[in-house]
Amino acid sequence: MHDATSQPRDLSAIPLFPLPNVVLFPCAVLPLHIFEERYKQMTADVLRGHRQIAIALLAPGWEKNYYQRPAIDPVVCVGTILTHEKISDGTYNFLLQGHTRARVKREVGEGEFPYRVAELEIVKQTKAPEALLSELRQRLISMFDEGTLLATGIGRQFRQLLSSPLPTPDIADLIAFNFLDDVALKQSLLAEGDVARRVARTVAAFEQAHPALEPASTMGSRTPSLN
Repeated sequence: MHDATSQPRDLSAIPLFPLPNVVLFPCAVLPLHIFEERYKQMTADVLRGHRQIAIALLAPGWEKNYYQRPAIDPVVCVGTILTHEKISDGTYNFLLQGHTRARVKREVGEGEFPYRVAELEIVKQTKAPEALLSELRQRLISMFDEGTLLATGIGRQFRQLLSSPLPTPDIADLIAFNFLDDVALKQSLLAEGDVARRVARTVAAFEQAHPALEPASTMGSRTPSLN
């Protein structure tokens, strides 16, 4: 599992990949198929360098000027390309693993690149010790011990994670990515810098959806169709 505390050394020029209805979280892995010319160029460029891309959520109304510079939510998740494949037609498939919550300070290099690039700043986190989160973690364990989720592959994966040393905030981020469907809520959780509050909100949302919840995906299997 990727260490969600790792951060890029330089956030002065990170390519932005705006997508509708997709919120990446630290630790989560997002598979992407890249076919637009500007994003094929972006992929080629980052693969030659730092391999970092920030996933940004497109704001409502993005359809009107998608091919220009539609508005995005200022809080993004920076990720690293783990593996990639360049297909014979010039398109790419790659796996992007999130690691850092960041905020767009300003966009840079307009006219220099066919894609958007931004200077980012890290979203400050108010840390919470595991002892403070133990009751919330136990609530998660109890949900994954029930038959509805334990009967699924992803449910068993999460039950194993909850028995591992992986920090509770990281597990909460993975739950938000894989199980919660409310995009506005997910973006709000991404932007939340108070770790204890973020975990509590995630657990409450997960409990509200359970037991009727059906996993939205296997871990990291969402494939946005637009880029």
